[in-house]
Amino acid sequence: MPGEGRDSSFCAVTSPQAHRIVIALGGNAIAGPDSADPSSQQAAVTRAAGAIAALVADGHEVVVTHGNGPQVGNLLLKNELTRDVVPPVPLDWCVAQTQATLGFLIVTALEAALREVDAERLVTALVTRVLVDGEDPAWTHPTKPIGQYVDEAQAREHIARGESWEDRGERGWRRIVPSPQPLEILERAAIESLLSPRTVIVAAGGGGIPMVREDGRLRGVEAVLDKDLTAALLARAVGAERLIIATDVEAAAIGFGTPDEERIGAVTPAALRSLQDQGHFASGSMGPKVEAALRFVEQGGRSAVITSLAHLREGAEGRTGTIVEPEE
Repeated sequence: MPGEGRDSSFCAVTSPQAHRIVIALGGNAIAGPDSADPSSQQAAVTRAAGAIAALVADGHEVVVTHGNGPQVGNLLLKNELTRDVVPPVPLDWCVAQTQATLGFLIVTALEAALREVDAERLVTALVTRVLVDGEDPAWTHPTKPIGQYVDEAQAREHIARGESWEDRGERGWRRIVPSPQPLEILERAAIESLLSPRTVIVAAGGGGIPMVREDGRLRGVEAVLDKDLTAALLARAVGAERLIIATDVEAAAIGFGTPDEERIGAVTPAALRSLQDQGHFASGSMGPKVEAALRFVEQGGRSAVITSLAHLREGAEGRTGTIVEPEE
């Protein structure tokens, strides 16, 4: 009968060791060495897709989320260069646009990678909104750096337009924007309706499009959400057993970049919290990843893993990376 061959190609085989996993890809991991170059981004996404496809072939049910920092930075630069020709778009629009662009790249690359390992699935990307609190303290204390570095004179021009900029030392000034806490995945019902061993879903890219609810209505707001914290929220929302945060190092470490650097392997939430409280994880790099891993496990997740994209499979099997698990 028509379609019989196609249906059989989507047969999902799971093993007793298979899990529902949320994989959070760092924005730089899917940008390549030249984040402005489409071919470089395509190559980086293709590498990431190969690593994810291996997990799907092992029988895991996978939901993918991703960062978008370099891509949003590029859009903001285009805003600035063309502001006298076309109106600049707000930050929530930039997040939506990069979600869609990266979503189609990831979906297309994953389809090809899954065919190569004989594990075809239905792959789809959802433009995803995330609810935040209109009274979050982040609105009056912006902390998230975005976009290009500029000199002080250029920064002062932007400040005069009502933007917040910060002196970042030798590299120059950089725009900082609010980063409120993600509270709810607004597309949760749609994601749940698509979840199955036959599908791979890409959702909540770039931390999600930030939305506030006012008088019963939703509207987008100028902010950037932390993609790792949203990944933890997404993992809880879909009932994932494991959250894997893919970064550029094999594991989190204490004393990072010093002669006393020591990688962290298997660790309990209490022990990792203690290290966090001692100031071992920088707020602009490993800090949000550690916090996301902790939140997921502390709120009922089975385990969270921080590892490199190259070690994704080993991390999923608990053989490498920083593995956060509750005490037995």
